[in-house]
This record gives sequence, C-alpha cells and structure tokens, in this order.
Amino acid sequence: MSLTTEAAPADASATADAPAPAHQPRPQTFPRDAILSVRDVTRRFGGVNAVDRCSLDVARGTITGLIGPNGAGKTTLFNLVTGFLHPTAGQIVFNGERIDGRSPQEIFARGMVRTFQVPREYKSMTVLENLVLVPAGQAGERFWNSWFRPTLVGRQENENIDRALEVLEYVQLSHLRDEYAANLSGGQKKLLEFARTLMAKPRMILLDEPGAGVNRTLLRRLTGYIEQLRQNMGITFFIIEHDMDLVARLCNPVIVMSEGRVIMEGTPEEVRSNQQVLDAYLGGQYR
Repeated sequence: MSLTTEAAPADASATADAPAPAHQPRPQTFPRDAILSVRDVTRRFGGVNAVDRCSLDVARGTITGLIGPNGAGKTTLFNLVTGFLHPTAGQIVFNGERIDGRSPQEIFARGMVRTFQVPREYKSMTVLENLVLVPAGQAGERFWNSWFRPTLVGRQENENIDRALEVLEYVQLSHLRDEYAANLSGGQKKLLEFARTLMAKPRMILLDEPGAGVNRTLLRRLTGYIEQLRQNMGITFFIIEHDMDLVARLCNPVIVMSEGRVIMEGTPEEVRSNQQVLDAYLGGQYR
C-alpha cells in the first residue's frame, strides 16, 4: 500500500472554507517521510490517562529514542503501537496504513516487531528452535499440510533453519544453537530476542530498554548491530532507553515523554540542555 501523506477530510463534500461541524475531529496530516505516526492517542485505565493525547512521528530509516521518567507512558505507548493495547482515542498509522485497533499478529505481519523489557523467550526450546518458530504463515502450522503437502512443509522448514543459522551467526550465538533458552545469561537472552526480530524481516523494530541487564561488551555488539541494520538494510528503530549515554551515542532524534505526552523532540544535545526535560526528570512538574 502506498504511503499516505494526508488523511482524507471527514466530509469530502465540504468546501475548503466551510467550518467543520463541532463534533467532527480535525483532519490529521502525516509527514511523507514518517514510517510511524501517532496522533492524539489516549489510553485510559479507569480514571488515569496513561497516555494522554500523545502525538509523534518516527522518520523512516532513523534510530529514534524515546525517553522520560518512570511512569511517563513509554511502554504503554509501545503496547498501543504494536496492538497489545487498543487506544481509547486517536490514530496510529504505520507505513501509510491505520493500525489502531488491529491485533498484534496483524501488525507483526505488516513488518513491525518489538522486544520487551524482560525477554520472552521460549525457555523449553533451544536457541535455534526459538528462531525457527518466528516466521508467520508457515505451512506446517496447519496439520493437514504435513499429510497432503509434505514437500512444501519441508522446504519452508529448511529455509527457516538456514535463515535462523545466518541470524545466529550474525549475532554471534551460533555456538549456543542447541542450548535451551532458559540456560542463557541475561545478556544472551537479549541478543536472542533481538535475533528473533530479524527472523521476521522487519521494516521497523521497537526495542524496550535493550541496554537493561546487559554488560558493556554485549551492549557494544548490540548497538553495532542496530547501526549496521539501519545503514545496510534501512530498518527503522524506535528505542525506549534510560541509559542516556547509550541514547546520545545511538539515537537521533530523541523524543521525550512526561505524564503521557510528548514534551519535546530534538538532538541528544538539545534534549540534555532543555529545562522542561530537566524538570520532568527532577520532579519539577509536581511542584
């Protein structure tokens, strides 16, 4: 589907200078270079707005950081964008298509994948099996194909194994291919989860605190992979991270959230020197 640059008016028959009815939302516009656009998105939990009329854009081919104090709504926003939660209000557009209200599986199939703060590996499966399981639409998922289309099933399985071995080689986990995922270290589990995103052939990867619990050696490897994949394959990254040194080294631009809303966007240098950002982190918004 071609990239949408501007949403159609709510009433196509309305003249350009006629005021819109009060009950209709104003038409939303989306930058041409944005792979992800969030417009006036709200998510309520009871009487609390965890995300409150949040709007932002992630430009295609960037490594965009998302920072903010604890409770700012960052992970909730990721859950909304990836379909694990549905917005109370607002629009989410990915690659020119509205995705708010769609299931995680539908969004995944469109090329958006994510990791979590705590890795969600299949502990009782090997490292290789964790990767082979990822690709969607495998013929072997339908049991009758094993009976009536065994050649197709076998070919897909071999293709997925070959790709999984390539990915494991890339992230330097080949030596653990037959190890159960439960036995990996915390840093190795982070790399495994990252490797699983690559099995999906993504357009965009959302990383939720990739640096948490990872030693500096593994973290350098992970950041190197992110930079290479953006440069060589054009994959867009959207990253929640609390390590400001990592954000400054890896991300540009950086988006800052506080109390469910975006309060600024800029370069790492601009963010670090912004008084509103300093107040948000130091509790100034509660004075």
